[in-house]
Amino acid sequence: MTEETNLETRIAEQDVFEPPASFVEQANVTDAGIYEEFEENWPDCWEGAADLLSWDEDYETVLDDSNPPFYEWFTGGTLNASYNCVDRHLPERADEVAIEWVGEPTDESNRSITYGELHREVNEFAAALRDLGVSEDDVVTMHMPMVAAHPVALLACARIGAPHSVVFAGFSAEALADRMNAADSEYLITADGYYRRGDPLDHLSKSREGVADVDHDVETVVVDRLGDDGHGHDLRADEHDYDDLMAAHEGATVEPVERDAEDMLFLMYTSGTTGKPKGVKHTTAGYLAWTAWTSQNVLDVKPEDTYFCSADIGWITGHSYIVYGPLALGTTTTMYEGAPDYPEQDRFWEIVDDLDVTQFYTAPTAIRSFMKWGAEYPERHDLSSLRLLGTVGEPINPKPWKWYYTHIGGEECPIVDTWWQTETGGHMVTTLPGVNDMKPGSAGPPLPGVDAQVVDGDGEEVPAGGAGYLTVQKPWPGMLRTLYNNDERFIEEYWAEYSDTESDDPEDWVYFPEDGAKVDEDGYITVVGRVDDVVNVSGHRLGTMEIESAVVSADHVAEAAVVGADHDVKGETIHAYVILESGVDDEEAVRKHIENAVEDKIGPIARPERIVFTPELPKTRSGKIMRRLLEEISDGEELGDTSTLRNPEIVRDIEAEVRGE
Repeated sequence: MTEETNLETRIAEQDVFEPPASFVEQANVTDAGIYEEFEENWPDCWEGAADLLSWDEDYETVLDDSNPPFYEWFTGGTLNASYNCVDRHLPERADEVAIEWVGEPTDESNRSITYGELHREVNEFAAALRDLGVSEDDVVTMHMPMVAAHPVALLACARIGAPHSVVFAGFSAEALADRMNAADSEYLITADGYYRRGDPLDHLSKSREGVADVDHDVETVVVDRLGDDGHGHDLRADEHDYDDLMAAHEGATVEPVERDAEDMLFLMYTSGTTGKPKGVKHTTAGYLAWTAWTSQNVLDVKPEDTYFCSADIGWITGHSYIVYGPLALGTTTTMYEGAPDYPEQDRFWEIVDDLDVTQFYTAPTAIRSFMKWGAEYPERHDLSSLRLLGTVGEPINPKPWKWYYTHIGGEECPIVDTWWQTETGGHMVTTLPGVNDMKPGSAGPPLPGVDAQVVDGDGEEVPAGGAGYLTVQKPWPGMLRTLYNNDERFIEEYWAEYSDTESDDPEDWVYFPEDGAKVDEDGYITVVGRVDDVVNVSGHRLGTMEIESAVVSADHVAEAAVVGADHDVKGETIHAYVILESGVDDEEAVRKHIENAVEDKIGPIARPERIVFTPELPKTRSGKIMRRLLEEISDGEELGDTSTLRNPEIVRDIEAEVRGE
């Protein structure tokens, strides 16, 4: 047996991994007493997070819990997020790189943006936005690919006190219009296009189509990403060229607007169980303190680092751990425009090697792809600069965890498997890399000061080894404050399940993120998946009701049920079970109609992997679709109880169809 085979066998059999001594020696947190300290000193323990920020006016109270669940953090304080991410670093880091932007084509597009350059660009664009009419508290929507102007736009909005609402560039025109209407947003920042696998792709046409369905007038700023490779768009009267605006405001400076701790920093629309996206509201102080604290203590970020998160800014991970958290700490953050396998399947490792990346934070779906491609790709490059690895977006199974640990980290990098949500703002359950052992497949214990518990259906904490529902029993600074213009839905979605909603006592309010979980004898939590109607595709949460609505909108579709199915690479993929109108013979044509409808209304990311036509759907006697049975069919599992169905025979028929019997 070779030495390499011995290593693989040993790693495969190992269940617990200690943090490497070389990492612990330099880690930002190494004292296990932090857990007890935070518990004894809660909520004042979060003063340490607030201390990572610069304040215009000091806060008076760490936590105001007088009106649960509408908690407020660092009340009385004022600050500006743009100042905290840019200006305050200038005395020491003006000539240091703030953002390493890596684009396509790979030979000439990359930019290293120093803190001094970022300060200049943020000020110029903030001045331009003001001249376009953007005022404090106006919501500015962004429908942008991973262009270098994206973080500039976020920070410019924060500078003038205008909340931003980022819509993932892969989302459709209709999804953009829905979100702009919901936010009553009169301003849009977009781009003419972007590069993907070497090809210039048109983006502006989709944004324009979305704007056409907005209920009010919209002023649009267009970033010219493609240049001569563009699609020949002539700007309209209500569209403004980004470069022209920057040139017109060259050298302008804008004083950062002093914002109350609880003023809104941004909206982010995320999938919900009703099919209608919900606008998650994050505020300035609590969110920024949380992302800075978790970036420092979970991701071990230091100013001298070059940190790389492979997410898209269109999702919360990009907000928290590409832009706000790393820049608040004054480090160098890396953002990448392209695909991980273009021009070859070693693209990420080439970036790590070229930039001497110190932390790499990615999704399990990407790691499963790396495994599939083979270890020869990372072996082409020197990855010795890496100090820490992280995973985000979904639970990671032990096998890809160990591959990541061995082939990317060389057994010298701790892995932080982070559980959190759009709604939490940042990490909630994970190991502290300089303190805790790692257990592949388990996220770890709740962070210090986070009271996460696994409970049963009655809300009672389950014993070690038990399974149940993940809950958070106390508020935390990074939490969402409400759903935009919908306090009632905020309570119904997140608090009603385990809370006494008639109580004024904060101890009676429990946050329910709608995830199932297990807990072991060491208090490590393993998240096992969603318990609501949300599918997690490659770490992206998509509401099944929203997808079902798109499916049913297709020609000749009478009814549909959408479920998530296990997938080796993506984690979950989408299966649609569809009832056709009578008299339809051309199923393939309908299949294409469905795929096109989903892409038009949501985006390609929501396109069903499989569409199964069936004369009926399994329903209870009260008419409720039993999606659980459809999930079991999609996953090839043994079918559960069908006794409550009014049509139990259809389940076997669907199963036979799916399995080709």
